[in-house]
Amino acid sequence: MPRAKFKTLTEQMFYVLLCLKEETFGLDIMERIAVMTQQRVQIGNGTLYNLLEQFLEADLIRETKREGRRRSYILTEKGEQILAEEYGRICQQARDYLL
Repeated sequence: MPRAKFKTLTEQMFYVLLCLKEETFGLDIMERIAVMTQQRVQIGNGTLYNLLEQFLEADLIRETKREGRRRSYILTEKGEQILAEEYGRICQQARDYLL
């Protein structure tokens, strides 16, 4: 049975949304994720822009400005909610591990 879209997030999805808590240009997201995770999580151009398109269509993020080909994005209220729910799910998994 397929999971509902964005009911749970992949690791890459989680970090892209996490980076977008602040307004960020698309390519800067890849660098932020690499730094944030000490290179543990990598995301390629194709994956990043595919996710950004999906998030835009689902109203999880919005475009804030364009400078030539560069576009910046930020979370919407719905995106913040999805990110918070995923954080809660991850925290519950960690608590379950400790039992």
